[in-house]
Amino acid sequence: MNAEIVAIGDEITSGQLLDTNTQWLSQRLEEMGIRVLYHSTVGDELDPCADTFRRAISRAEVVISTGGLGPTADDLTREAVAKAVDVPLVADRDALAHIRDMFARRNRQMPPRNEQQAMFPKGSRMVENPNGTAPGIDLDVPRPGAGACRVFALPGVPAEMKEMWHCTLADALRQIGGPRSVVRHLRIKCFGAGESQVEAMLPDLIRRGRTPRVGINASRNTIILRITAEGADEQACYAAMEPTIATIRECLGNLVFGKDDDELQDAVVRLLVAREKTLATAEWGTAGLVAQWLDGAADSQACYQGGLVAASDANLMNLLDVDLKLLAAQSPASPTVVEAMAAGCRRRFGSDYALAVGSFPRFDPAAAVPKPVFIALADSRGVRVKGYPHAGHPALLKILCAKRALNMARLALMG
Repeated sequence: MNAEIVAIGDEITSGQLLDTNTQWLSQRLEEMGIRVLYHSTVGDELDPCADTFRRAISRAEVVISTGGLGPTADDLTREAVAKAVDVPLVADRDALAHIRDMFARRNRQMPPRNEQQAMFPKGSRMVENPNGTAPGIDLDVPRPGAGACRVFALPGVPAEMKEMWHCTLADALRQIGGPRSVVRHLRIKCFGAGESQVEAMLPDLIRRGRTPRVGINASRNTIILRITAEGADEQACYAAMEPTIATIRECLGNLVFGKDDDELQDAVVRLLVAREKTLATAEWGTAGLVAQWLDGAADSQACYQGGLVAASDANLMNLLDVDLKLLAAQSPASPTVVEAMAAGCRRRFGSDYALAVGSFPRFDPAAAVPKPVFIALADSRGVRVKGYPHAGHPALLKILCAKRALNMARLALMG
């Protein structure tokens, strides 16, 4: 069974409001085994809105819309559905009673305009809205030769929409089309190679028609492999994923650092706790981003000793005991200074490990080989320094370097 979700409102098409309703509904539908093939977004104009519903009804067995059920002149969903299926709007007594009761409970007088919220496309049923004045619409639309399409129209207020889903829609959808399989997703997180490189390392996994499906995308320099399986129940889905997960881990090795909501800092903290080791940080170019991420990771209080942020040579001398003569002779972006930062940080905090991110060199787009960004890791064996290309979008440079620092610690902890 396939579905389409329609988001309605000028505030969405103009970019003033982020449409989170569609994302949430897509997740719930996929969990029920109903595959969402289309997302549509349309502004508050009657003809485009009606056209959007016509198209959705023609190609999906379930259509769910959000928005446009309020009492104002730009709330046109009721009219658009009626026009799309060529039926009139009729007053629904139960809906009108619900709206009046809602105003009475709030000790407010109902404006005449709110009566339009009780006008429904002929043949539709009301979806109760326990905490709002906008009842939802439930309508069966015949499609000659293609079976019926079930259309649901819900308010755009997320809290109301979600409550109506749990109270009404979820049960109604389970009864459509008889028993269905369920769909589950798992995300494998990777770092240390680009998207195309990771795909090349996974022969035949990311192809159309494969079961389970494997998709790939990059998010802020983290590569995410999305595994989607279908089965009789949740356990069957995850069992079907296991061979694919094993292949990914075998092919990618240490590029894989976690799954689902894991971030690199979570992987580092888990390793530190398991090995009963501690870590401190010293940052210049990343301006405390590594410290912020580590501090927010679960159980970090057991292993993260703290961090220092430097933005001048004086900071390096006073906070990390970096030698004045070294600073006079070397740029704060040099590997020698970053090495001294890591060593000084480890001494200052008394930690087992210390990460240091140096100052970012001035970027020269004309240079044949841009100067690298240096990151250092100190432990009982000494200090390792590595230079990374000063490349990529400037808005992502801090994020990329912070992740490179955490990955450097992760790989060292893994041996």
